[in-house]
Amino acid sequence: MTYKKIIPLSMVVIASLNAAEVELPQISVESTIITEVSENAQVSADLAEALSSSVPSIDMNRRSGIANDIYIRGQKRDNISVDVDGTKVCGACVNRMDPPVSHILANQIDEVEVIEGPYDVENFGTLSGGIKIKTKKPTEEVHGEVNFGIGSFNYKKIGATLSGGNDFIRLLVSTSYESSDQYEDGDGNTIAEQIKNSAPAGNQLQAQYEDMEAYKKKSIMTKAFVTITDDQELRLSYTANRSDDIIYGNSQMDAAYDDSNIYSVEYNINNLSNIYKNLNIQYYYSDVDHPMDTKYRNAGAVNYMTNHLKTSMQGVKLKNSFDLDSYKLTVGLDGSRRVWEGEKYKINVATGILTPLGVSLTKTETENKAIFTKVEKSIGDFDLSFGARYDSTDIKPEAGEERDYSAISANLLTSYNIDKNSKVFLGYGQASRVPDARELYMVHAATGGNENLDQTRNKEIDLGYELSNDSVNFKIKGFYSMLTDYIYINSTTNTFENVDAKVYGAELSASYFVTDDITVDMGASYKQGEKDNALAGQTDKDLADMAPLRGNIAVNYEYMNNSVVTLEVQASDKWSDIDSDNDEQVLKSWAVLNTKVKHAVNKNTEITVGINNLFNQTYAVNNTYADLILLNGGAETMLMNEPGRYIYTNLTFKF
Repeated sequence: MTYKKIIPLSMVVIASLNAAEVELPQISVESTIITEVSENAQVSADLAEALSSSVPSIDMNRRSGIANDIYIRGQKRDNISVDVDGTKVCGACVNRMDPPVSHILANQIDEVEVIEGPYDVENFGTLSGGIKIKTKKPTEEVHGEVNFGIGSFNYKKIGATLSGGNDFIRLLVSTSYESSDQYEDGDGNTIAEQIKNSAPAGNQLQAQYEDMEAYKKKSIMTKAFVTITDDQELRLSYTANRSDDIIYGNSQMDAAYDDSNIYSVEYNINNLSNIYKNLNIQYYYSDVDHPMDTKYRNAGAVNYMTNHLKTSMQGVKLKNSFDLDSYKLTVGLDGSRRVWEGEKYKINVATGILTPLGVSLTKTETENKAIFTKVEKSIGDFDLSFGARYDSTDIKPEAGEERDYSAISANLLTSYNIDKNSKVFLGYGQASRVPDARELYMVHAATGGNENLDQTRNKEIDLGYELSNDSVNFKIKGFYSMLTDYIYINSTTNTFENVDAKVYGAELSASYFVTDDITVDMGASYKQGEKDNALAGQTDKDLADMAPLRGNIAVNYEYMNNSVVTLEVQASDKWSDIDSDNDEQVLKSWAVLNTKVKHAVNKNTEITVGINNLFNQTYAVNNTYADLILLNGGAETMLMNEPGRYIYTNLTFKF
């Protein structure tokens, strides 16, 4: 891809614009904003856990004690995009051991925007939703924070953030370390014991490793914001994650290590003229190194197998913002190149000799070029927004057929302000995503690639109502999604194929301020997914990954300033609408009680003590769809149960 073309193309658009100052409309049909992520992620730094407990539309896919994945309205993998401060982040593992959200830690985050539906034209591949993560920014005044955490199963965490600077430069450093033994489920089984109860002997942990730690994870994030002029700023950032010896209970392999690096160079210019409000250009690069192996399993006692996967993503994005009379206009260009590859080898335990076994994923370049625009306007009580994007994507494998795709994405959002406290909103959008290298070219007996896959298109409508006043915040949304050429695994033929499908459902979130000291928070989600026709050789038309009716309700009592007692119930209906032809299974309903006390000792010191799953219930939050290569000890694929009773405490010092 020729990145040099981006700036000249943008200048052509700029030259034709002129107008006056406008105010942005606020349309909430497409997203949910989550703040105080780092403050509320007390159990671990795993972002998937923090999001699934905060946003009704998000469910978590439990794979281990850390690095878990997320679903948005039953969609995962490439069907949702992940953006960290404008950078596109991808995982290397074909079996989702290192999903994109695992490469940034909750304690580094300032805010998360959850996009629900095909309503983001700025990012490549936002088919059914996306996550936009904004990390902490450096400050001019000196600020710092140190936090310590301990919990059940020998969980330990220490984190520190320091920020400060002057008129010319602002710096931030944030670092953390955490580790944990294997958690126990409600029946008292560790991860190793869950494997022993469900998996063949060869997949079980060797006796000397049955009590090993579940994971160790280190991270550092550094930023430097340099003021060039009053309206111009250079922003530099680097984030490194290093994870070691992560046990993935229901997988055939564990992660020897998982190393990622995220680099970003961004230049921001404000107020170029009365109409040209902002120019932002960013270059980013990320890479992930992820070998997974059988070193700790019985099958690896003599020779252990390794599947070593690597991926890198680099890109350039240019955005221009203008005020044109009563319009707010954004025009941008976006380009990226991803490289993804994997190789297999075995290592003799006694001698250390490495024997190559060939390619697991042929080296593949996915190159995307796009142009996008967004227009926002308020007309009386109506707020309107229109967005469009054109993508051209080339996929080039070292071995296999090259593929190229093009697509137009667009959306129209409108909200009607009934009064100053309430509104109704409506959105319609369509978006596409191309198949990835795994789906096209993966070499594996369980899930082989299919070079003939078409790209998936989603057409969706969203409708909702929002009320916000001194007593209550209330939001309800319904959606209907029509998926054309949805990419889906067929476990009968052991390959991916395209199928048309639909997903529909509703989400509710609310806060009721009972008194000045008592608040009740609640959330719920429901969804259904169906294939238009069953896959070849199958009869089940249920769509996988569609978690049943779930919800939570929490009572918060602020007994003194910034000190709160919280009681929360999380519950799920029985998971009975399943894709049994592709290894899903019926899961029982569940309900758990969590309690937490956050006490402000003074303005600089805070201590939190909590108990999750107070009554030590045994339950699972995610199913066993065959697009993941999971252990199977007989009639059913292995489930990963959630942790049992979990007691934790956190101590935070701020200055």
